[in-house]
Amino acid sequence: MPLITVTYSTARERPRLKAEIASAVNELTAKILRKDPKVTAVIVKAVDAADWFAGGKSLAEAKLASYWLDVHVVDGTNTKDEKAAYLAAIHQRMGELLGPLHHESYAHVDEVKADAYGFGGLSQERRYIARKLEVAPDKAAA
Repeated sequence: MPLITVTYSTARERPRLKAEIASAVNELTAKILRKDPKVTAVIVKAVDAADWFAGGKSLAEAKLASYWLDVHVVDGTNTKDEKAAYLAAIHQRMGELLGPLHHESYAHVDEVKADAYGFGGLSQERRYIARKLEVAPDKAAA
């Protein structure tokens, strides 16, 4: 159930690039972080290279691409090694999709408390409790 936001800038813009980014991110998140792709949301936003600055120069001047990926997951659900592998895989795949990357390209695995994060009106903690009690999640909401 992660919510993932990807902001990127590249000179390789093409019609299906946003869909390719969303697909790649969803695939890597499922494979490495073990998150269910059916309840993963990905928001993809493009920024003009002239509007993105790193190290005092625009990406347009540097003739490089960049990205910022922010993924929210429940704390304690992934190991340090899984997160490290995810960050490396995301960086490699974004380079393949966007072109040569500026060194200042970022990914952030944001771990949030299960009682403060959820979807469909229920926290992940309530969903966990419902599974343990073998009741419907909406019954655990009360």
